[in-house]
Amino acid sequence: MAKKSAPKTKNEIMTAIAEAAEITKKQAGVAYDTLLAIAYAGAKDPKGIMLPGLGKLIKVKRAARMGRNPATGEVKKIPAKTVAKFRLAKAAKDAVMK
Repeated sequence: MAKKSAPKTKNEIMTAIAEAAEITKKQAGVAYDTLLAIAYAGAKDPKGIMLPGLGKLIKVKRAARMGRNPATGEVKKIPAKTVAKFRLAKAAKDAVMK
């Protein structure tokens, strides 16, 4: 029997969660959306949010810097901005790198 590929769309993810937890797809969708809302709110915190077994989502201030347009070679200043970063947990790295 061929190994089933991982779900790629939100609908496939909801179906997989619903089947694994033996709940409806609608309940799985609510749980997934709640997890995202918690992660987004947690990322705004200065310490970020740790998702055990997956990684840490944090908000980081990136300093202004000089950059170069690869098409024209023109040097230009890139302004400072705030970005979201995700750092994989060791368990996630180990699972992905196998």
